[in-house]
Amino acid sequence: MKEGKLGFIICVLVLFMCGSCFGRFVVEKNSLRVTSPDNLKDTYECAIGNFGVPQYGGTLTGSVHYPKSNQKACESFDSSLKSEPAGGLPIFALLDRGDCYFTLKAWNAQKAGAAAILVTDDRPEPLITMDMPEEEKAQADYLQNITIPSALITMSLGNSIKKALTKGEMVNIKLDWTEALPHPDERVEYEFWTNSNDECGPKCDSQINFVKNFKGAAQILERKGYTQFTPHYITWYCPEAFTLSKQCKSQCINHGRYCAPDPEQDFSKGYDGKDVVVQNLRQACFYKVANESGKPWLWWDYVADFSIRCPMKDQKYTKDCANEVIKSLGVDLKKVDECVGDTEADVDNAVLKAEQEAQIGKGTRGDVTILPTLVINNRQYRGKLAKQAVLKAICSGFEETTEPAICLSDEIQTNECLDNNGGCWIDKAANITACRDTFRGKVCECPVVQGVKFVGDGYKHCEASGALRCEVNNGGCWKDTKLGKTYSACIDDHTKGCKCPPGFKGDGVNSCEDIDECKEKTACQCPDCKCKNTWGSYECSCNSNLLYMREHDTCISKSGKSEMSWGFVWVIILGLAVAGTAGYAFYKYRIRTYMDSEIRAIMAQYMPLDNQAEIEVHGTTHHGNV
Repeated sequence: MKEGKLGFIICVLVLFMCGSCFGRFVVEKNSLRVTSPDNLKDTYECAIGNFGVPQYGGTLTGSVHYPKSNQKACESFDSSLKSEPAGGLPIFALLDRGDCYFTLKAWNAQKAGAAAILVTDDRPEPLITMDMPEEEKAQADYLQNITIPSALITMSLGNSIKKALTKGEMVNIKLDWTEALPHPDERVEYEFWTNSNDECGPKCDSQINFVKNFKGAAQILERKGYTQFTPHYITWYCPEAFTLSKQCKSQCINHGRYCAPDPEQDFSKGYDGKDVVVQNLRQACFYKVANESGKPWLWWDYVADFSIRCPMKDQKYTKDCANEVIKSLGVDLKKVDECVGDTEADVDNAVLKAEQEAQIGKGTRGDVTILPTLVINNRQYRGKLAKQAVLKAICSGFEETTEPAICLSDEIQTNECLDNNGGCWIDKAANITACRDTFRGKVCECPVVQGVKFVGDGYKHCEASGALRCEVNNGGCWKDTKLGKTYSACIDDHTKGCKCPPGFKGDGVNSCEDIDECKEKTACQCPDCKCKNTWGSYECSCNSNLLYMREHDTCISKSGKSEMSWGFVWVIILGLAVAGTAGYAFYKYRIRTYMDSEIRAIMAQYMPLDNQAEIEVHGTTHHGNV
């Protein structure tokens, strides 16, 4: 082995150790419930394999099969593992750990018809994550074709299942991924830990293929605010004692602070690890600038375009090529360069320093040590890095009933409302249903239609309530039209309920029957009345020359009524005449009195009146007697 090669390997090992020796790796788990036999009925934990397609947000029930030979599934099975007879439960292949890769076990079981694999641990230890093999040992032709879920179970549970199967008992298991990812609200936060290296084999190929295939869905979710996406890049630091070594100088920037392995694992050719770190930093800065401008989804365009236009194999993995891609997307290149800074300076880079800190696990999320890694709602995703598988996982992170439409497409879920309306309430006549399709299944919830809210349990009963409820299917009340007349049991000013209108009886929902007022003798009962029932009402007439008065339910004479009416008119006329005459006489009296007083006042100013002379004479006589 060349000295340079050996030095590289030692350096990489140190980098990995220094980056994770104090770290914490969290094994992502899901629920396994044994439903039979009775002595094993319970819920157990199992570790999700980091390959295949876990059914995030869903469940899968199957019957366990332990093969009589090839129990480690390191070779292809000679016969099918499919369930017999037809229509039986799917088969879960119980396999032993050891002798070959977990992925090969899954692939051989999948080819034989298994719906899932359960790998029994071969030692009493805490559960671990079953991962894909290292790149140089991987066979991409089958790794990317594994589609069944896988789980590692403890040795004790595996032995108990084997013992039950030996006795001839059927062991049925339900795998449950509904709570594998938290789903606290109507927005999902997810991270994608990746790198810009395109010469690391199948894993690098799978990363860039995922970016290209998932870009459309990711941008739809991000543009409409359903998700908050953040890309991340793993870096390591070079121990201080080796910062001046050839290895650290070629693999690190900023004096050994941020490092990446050599892309070709050979110092003598191609690009160096520091080239990868610089491009990783440029991609992180692109995201930062794009996010600050309100367009974080442009990151997907940049990474996809960079992989096409600037590949290592064409010697275009350069700053100039990257800048051309940045300019084509309309992002401020000057701000990106300012973010990247001086990679040769002996200073910290704020972006890469934050990336190193983010690698350390917090809360329920473990350290990021596997590349690529997808973190959804602070939980590490386990499974195949493929569009549909990842989209299912993201959709399982939404609070139920808040999922965007893309999560309800036929490609990733089944609409349970199509089968017998999901067991929910339905009004077939108005085409209104309480069944609401969700990513995890369905919910029976009374709907809101044209602004009108329906209330009820959602299963057997829903009825319109509030204002304008009669506008939607007549509020669920009875309504009918006959002979040009329409009657309804819905009343707009009532918040809910149905009541048959006057002239009808019934529940107001399913039926309102006409009341026969004539037969029930509730109207038109006077001695001279003739009653005829009509739909919703009645008609009443009188014999000979009589007139029916509906408000008094009586018959009166038409002529008598006429005479009385004319007499009443004459009384009114005479009364008005008398009142007019009296008023005129009173008016004349008032006018005459007023005129007399005015005339007397005027005359008093110019000549003495008789009564004034008498007053003066009497006054003089009185004074003489004194």
